[in-house]
Amino acid sequence: MSAEETALKAIEQVVADVQRTQRAKDAEGFLALFHPDALWTTAHGKVLIGFDAIADFTRSVLPGASWDGEVTYEVVHTQFLRPDVAAVKVRQLYTDAEGRPESEGAPLYVMTRDDGRWLLTACQNTQVRVG
Repeated sequence: MSAEETALKAIEQVVADVQRTQRAKDAEGFLALFHPDALWTTAHGKVLIGFDAIADFTRSVLPGASWDGEVTYEVVHTQFLRPDVAAVKVRQLYTDAEGRPESEGAPLYVMTRDDGRWLLTACQNTQVRVG
């Protein structure tokens, strides 16, 4: 397996871990995916700069988040900006209890490799509006 293929697999695993932790409402598991100097912009435009701000927000909203269906995260494109930096476009889909699409997001995750581990570093979670 080439270095790029190995990196792609690792990046896809981070996105799978985002999905797993969101479904489980596991704030600490989700936070473990972030670089200490990360920044995050929520789908509604709230800007969170630094791990502490991301952690405070996540711990306050994720455990109490409510939805009856599921959320899935799918990597749709990865572009390596450098061997240790990747821009990752993700499709985020919320479905209701019957599996019908409810809402969609189009996050962009800029990920960096730190000590061999890919981490979320600069992320923008954008809500997709239909119509």
